[in-house]
Amino acid sequence: MRNNGIIGREEAVLVVIDMQEKLVPAMAEGEQAVANTRRLLGLAEVMGLPVIATEQERLGRTIPEIAEKLTGPAIPKTTFNCFLTEDFSACVAKTGRNALIICGIEAHICVAQTALSAHPRFTVHVVADAIASRSTHNVSIAVERMRSAGITITSAEMAIYELLQRAGTAEFKAMLPLVK
Repeated sequence: MRNNGIIGREEAVLVVIDMQEKLVPAMAEGEQAVANTRRLLGLAEVMGLPVIATEQERLGRTIPEIAEKLTGPAIPKTTFNCFLTEDFSACVAKTGRNALIICGIEAHICVAQTALSAHPRFTVHVVADAIASRSTHNVSIAVERMRSAGITITSAEMAIYELLQRAGTAEFKAMLPLVK
């Protein structure tokens, strides 16, 4: 991360946690989390950012509208903290990048444990409008806890525009339909 706290494209990895068939329908504000995760995946595609997705075992496959945007299979896991799954840790290490942009579900369980575990080894940006839990109360508590631990809480549009850096580029033009 640069000294000013803005996400840099050369250091960023998008992490999509457990956007699965049996979880998404139970989420408060799940539609918003799905829509903003799709926007972030669109950005990753346009910019060539690495994407790492996970699936909690026994909760179904990644929902089709997210799965169709992934560049590879989701990493299966039984742990809540993604870093306790060896394949996930190896994938992150393999990217050689040091900033995680995290979205997914559930905010107060897998998202929070992964973000808290990653910080301070990584710069962590949790996309508040691309996370969800069964209750909005749990999302609020998770966001408060992560923020107090030094994790950056951001929005999908903030992350998108920070990574784009300027208007008028081919990447900016490709992203316009996703942010309007």
